[in-house]
Amino acid sequence: MGAMITLYDNAFSPFARKVRLALGWKGVEHEVVDGLAVVNRDRLAAVNGRVEVPVLDHDGVVVVGSADIVAYLERVWPEPALYPAEHGAWVHARAWERCADTLIDPILTNVSYWRWALREDGLPDEVLAAARRDLEGVYAALERDLGGGDFVSGAALSVADVALFPHLTATRGVGVGYDAGRFPRLHGWLKRLRVIEVFADDLRRTAGFVAELPHSTGYERRKIFWRGDRIEWMLACGQHDWLMREIAADRVLWPGPGIPGPGIPGPRGATTERG
Repeated sequence: MGAMITLYDNAFSPFARKVRLALGWKGVEHEVVDGLAVVNRDRLAAVNGRVEVPVLDHDGVVVVGSADIVAYLERVWPEPALYPAEHGAWVHARAWERCADTLIDPILTNVSYWRWALREDGLPDEVLAAARRDLEGVYAALERDLGGGDFVSGAALSVADVALFPHLTATRGVGVGYDAGRFPRLHGWLKRLRVIEVFADDLRRTAGFVAELPHSTGYERRKIFWRGDRIEWMLACGQHDWLMREIAADRVLWPGPGIPGPGIPGPRGATTERG
């Protein structure tokens, strides 16, 4: 019997999308649980105390967090590789993955709240201005780095492309898109990825979820889930008072403690063949 691989994800989460792209690129079959659906919240909490997606369960080996999951997939299914073999390219790809995870995600997630959450206020002008300013720097750096090949970190697709794609395909929808005339390499790179099957599938899946979300009652849309980098960027935009009002109005969800679960299943020292 083949290995049982379960991914706790959500089509709206860029981190979960990154993992699902990696699984698709490597051709790893898996089942999916929508961890952000209210009905699955307890099931997600059982594998991740922070109650965040993505989480990968591979025959009882539970891996939490998109960067750790992709690194795990690379160890277990090394081909096709997502990490460049050359040292400098490896560092470059990881740096862009980190930028996607810790800078681009906070910007886009924070400005998206006024698109999907049930809110009475409007997006503060200064937050939108800060998002456009900071993303301009990202766009310029990508335009620079895409001068050396078809992909962000060289001639081959890598974790950099997989990490950036879910974010950068969302920019126009939240009002912070790039100018294709000013950033033609960036625009060409996204066009190349869009026609690759696993990336095209990702876009279709996300578009379907976004279209259905306003009509669904199965997701939390009043309270916003806050964590480190997203709070940091919001505070850097001067939104201290706004965030305090959100907390006072009980419109905030906090992650639970990220305590690791039990170790590797099975007898100590035993090895398990991976299918």
